[in-house]
Amino acid sequence: MTALLWDQAGQRTYETGVDKGVLYIPNALGVYDTGVAWNGLTTVTESPSGAEANKQYADNRVYANLLSAEQFGGTIEAFTYPPEFGQCNGTASPTPGVAVGQQTRKSFGFSYRTRLGNDLEDTEYGYKIHLVYGAKAAPSEMAYATINDSPEAITMSWEITTDPVDVPGTNPETGKPYKPTATLTIDSTQVDATALATLEDMLYGTAGTDATLPTPGDVIALFSGTVTVATPTAPTYNSTTHVITIPTVTGVTYKINGLTVTGTKTITEDTVVTAHPNTGYKFPPVTDDDWYFDFV
Repeated sequence: MTALLWDQAGQRTYETGVDKGVLYIPNALGVYDTGVAWNGLTTVTESPSGAEANKQYADNRVYANLLSAEQFGGTIEAFTYPPEFGQCNGTASPTPGVAVGQQTRKSFGFSYRTRLGNDLEDTEYGYKIHLVYGAKAAPSEMAYATINDSPEAITMSWEITTDPVDVPGTNPETGKPYKPTATLTIDSTQVDATALATLEDMLYGTAGTDATLPTPGDVIALFSGTVTVATPTAPTYNSTTHVITIPTVTGVTYKINGLTVTGTKTITEDTVVTAHPNTGYKFPPVTDDDWYFDFV
């Protein structure tokens, strides 16, 4: 047996700060394949709800204590937001510089980073990456005030709700399937550094790949050591017949306008083919994953 000790060197940890915010817009199939930097992020407040006790009585005593479903929500505060967030904020842009309000609000994915500190390394101890899926933003209040001798930038805020997504696999602590979730958190001090670097390449993009938000299943597989590297091969194009031939590569799915394509595809307009890693696969850090074909 070992006696408990408190506040030992290196164990006085804390969490602080928020940075590296990224907005992810889903395509027609719900894949978060377009990530853009969210500058000016000041605060992210997580506000989970639910899990409220509902006691059931029988024989003059508590017979069962049932908990309501748990939901994830929160608030995002920032000085500004990326233009792509307009569609999530209920605006449409018929032409650059013109915004039409009160439009349908699109769901989005979101990631941000918080710092971990301790008594030895201060805030260089590590960090956590927070992933949010299926978020929707409620209308926000903005207060415009006159400029005076103590000017302040306007802070915008959005309350968000979420729609959980499926999580494959079994919870090792309960032996039962995972419940759907809207959040994942990755702690840099506890996970494999190589797998973490691969995740960050996905989240933030590289010189050859766009920023994307992987599914919970992809993230879990990445840190379970079950991810295989797959390198997409470029499709070929016959400019005479206007036929694109899609290669067959294990672990790679090719898409046109968000729809999976295989074999050959006859095009009638300029077309972009994109490659996407399947669950359990990843692309090398510098990979060409989209190809433009000019219909002439």
